[in-house]
Amino acid sequence: MTFQLTAIFLAYLLDLIIGDPNFAWHPVRIIGRLIARLEKNLNNERLNKTHSGLLLVVLVVLSTVICILGLLKLSALIHPLFHSIVYVLLIYFALSVKSLAKEAGNVYKALSKNDIPLARKKLSVIVARDTKGMGEPEIIRATVETVAESTMDGIVSPLFYAFLGGPVLAWVYKAVNTLDSMVGYRNERFASFGRASAIIDGMANYIPSKITCFLLLSASYFCAKFRGGQWNIIFKYLFRGKEYNREATEAVMASA
Repeated sequence: MTFQLTAIFLAYLLDLIIGDPNFAWHPVRIIGRLIARLEKNLNNERLNKTHSGLLLVVLVVLSTVICILGLLKLSALIHPLFHSIVYVLLIYFALSVKSLAKEAGNVYKALSKNDIPLARKKLSVIVARDTKGMGEPEIIRATVETVAESTMDGIVSPLFYAFLGGPVLAWVYKAVNTLDSMVGYRNERFASFGRASAIIDGMANYIPSKITCFLLLSASYFCAKFRGGQWNIIFKYLFRGKEYNREATEAVMASA
């Protein structure tokens, strides 16, 4: 347990110092490529999309577990110190603390200079939506929403699962979260196929979202301009179902 806590602390510290590395073989990108390839084969009219969507989740999560366990076992065979390094790095890759703060800060700096086109450009780095035509209020709202949600699924949730099960459980979560971000949409293409991914991601984030809400609310008291949250807005979403995980974190941050 002491080793695990030390590893998590070092991984978090490493992320604060270096940030999330942007390279082609980042584990999230590898999982993303696997999802994209499997989706092409499984999401078709010949198959029951609900069942094939569940199969996608099973295949991606199982592949992730096998790879992470394999890396840990192999590194342990090479040398205990090498195993410790791999253990820390795997948790580190699951976090995105510095990068989130940096990218959101870039939007803030652009807005501080009243440079709306630059703010839109910087915002496009952290959101999937089209930022063209956004005014200052829309840019601020999109940034707050993204930071609130990413605090949950990029920091708190990976740490939560790392505490519970080390790199393996942390990466099971990241696999589920990546699945939801790629196929968990309520549109014609993914409504049935991505349902399993969306439901499982909601379940995985349910407890971490509550933790995130309390952490955001606690942190807001240290901000110089804190005026006190609108508690009715916060509790409107806080104790609702798993489909309101994102809304709960956004409500707390926006209220603060």
